Amino acid sequence: MLRTLALLALLPALTWAQAFPPHRIIGNLYYVGDSDLASYLIVTPKGNILINTGFDFSVPMIRASIKSLGFQFSDTKILLVTHAHNDHVAGMAAVKRLTGAQMLAIEQEVPLLESGGKTDYLFGRSSWFQPVKVDRVFKDGGKIELGGTELTAHLTPGHTPGSVTYSLDVVENSRTYHVLIANLGTINPGTILVKNPKYPRIADDYARTFRIQKELPCDVFLASHAAQYGLQRKYRQGATYNPDAFVDPDGYHREVERLEAIYLKQLEEERAEDKVIQDRKHFKEATPP
Repeated sequence: MLRTLALLALLPALTWAQAFPPHRIIGNLYYVGDSDLASYLIVTPKGNILINTGFDFSVPMIRASIKSLGFQFSDTKILLVTHAHNDHVAGMAAVKRLTGAQMLAIEQEVPLLESGGKTDYLFGRSSWFQPVKVDRVFKDGGKIELGGTELTAHLTPGHTPGSVTYSLDVVENSRTYHVLIANLGTINPGTILVKNPKYPRIADDYARTFRIQKELPCDVFLASHAAQYGLQRKYRQGATYNPDAFVDPDGYHREVERLEAIYLKQLEEERAEDKVIQDRKHFKEATPP
């Protein structure tokens, strides 16, 4: 019975674990994730950067994808994450151990990574993962550089306190492409925006994320989940490499605005509900026994 329940609990995760063709996105940036959990490889002459690892069982798939592209898994030098939920970082400790790569993280996400998810404001034990030691901490606006490639980290919190959007510029055919690996402001079921005791500033953090993401220049739109930027629609297996294949600034802005509208609606509803509760409380306190 317990084994059956454990297997049923794994089913949502296993639906993500469908292999997807690894491919070049643009320049030295490659996709090595599965059909939805996005993992990105940035290849440089000094070694490679891997962003997100998926679950534990995603690691062999990522390793095989890197090899099929003609690169070495052992050349991974830097590990990054868009946010520290188990579907994006559960394999991070294994990759760190196998490659000797350094884990870099924004300061707000360090507790979540090093506790293995135990400090998460929403999810409980079922979402814990193998803790991963952070080797170097950076701040909002921090630069991550390796082999001539530079990423800028933008704190875009709410989904987690240390959710990060990474930007980098890629030059091809005399054109500069602004690439965003965006951690979008999605709101998980059960999240409380008003008077959240575990994350008091959450509403302000989401507002910050939408403001920042609307200001960031974007040509090539990527995200933590492949479905968020339409990978299945944009990628054509066997097609000749085209640096414009993932250019989608309008799609990016539409998605940010769509998620902001969801946030504003939930915030308005929670504030209205809280007002009713407070009015009832004040009425009760003012009414003589």
